[in-house]
Amino acid sequence: MLRAVLFDLDDTLIDWSGFDSDWAVLERSYLQGVLRYFAKCGYVIDDLDAYARRFRDRAMNAWSVSRTTGRAPHIGHLIMETALDFGVRADGLEMAEALRAYNWGIVPGTVVFPDVVPSLKQMIAQGIKIGIVTNAPQPMSMRDIELSEHGLFDYFPVCRISAADFGLLKPRAEIFHAALDLVGAAPSEAVFVGDDLDADIVGAQRVGMRAVLRLTPRTESGLRTDVVPDASVRSLAELLPMLDTWFAGWRRVSGDA
Repeated sequence: MLRAVLFDLDDTLIDWSGFDSDWAVLERSYLQGVLRYFAKCGYVIDDLDAYARRFRDRAMNAWSVSRTTGRAPHIGHLIMETALDFGVRADGLEMAEALRAYNWGIVPGTVVFPDVVPSLKQMIAQGIKIGIVTNAPQPMSMRDIELSEHGLFDYFPVCRISAADFGLLKPRAEIFHAALDLVGAAPSEAVFVGDDLDADIVGAQRVGMRAVLRLTPRTESGLRTDVVPDASVRSLAELLPMLDTWFAGWRRVSGDA
């Protein structure tokens, strides 16, 4: 019986192929808002470029360490730790306020894949629970802003997990089991869809889920023989017939396309 379909977020539901900006420049604009918040609290950091470089160094180190520990980077912790490097007292600031000052939203150039909403609607109409599990360094409170602006938030009322909040990254089994608990499904009753072979496909298969690879130009160029997804799709519309094969009778309405 099919009870749930879980999704990665970036390059699975949200298409990043149109993003052509310099991330460092964009990140600097976000951090400028953070420094304005610091200044309101009485802590003035005059050199935005120096702060941005230190923040980037800390972020890169956190991702490097995560390869061996599985611990997820958290942008709020990085902001606060970088502030300490510049002599700002941690007890004089609120991380939640610093994250609000970061002013996260839709990233320029990103859009929802056109196949996403029609496919989600069909699954929900059949009583299938859906959820998001992302390795984003932003807590879900930030990604929720983005989901709302993209018109996706209301499709995921039960399960939205960011590794930043959970503390561990995919492919760690714990984060998949947490999502399964939220949607009330056993691994054999759920499918995971993602674009990353190691994080999404290996992680989901290890806990006993079927795993579907969302093909993009990036994923197609990085295909390997040592990781074999249960299926691959270029559009989520292709997922529904696969569910028919794997879970006969999951659609309550016969003939639903």
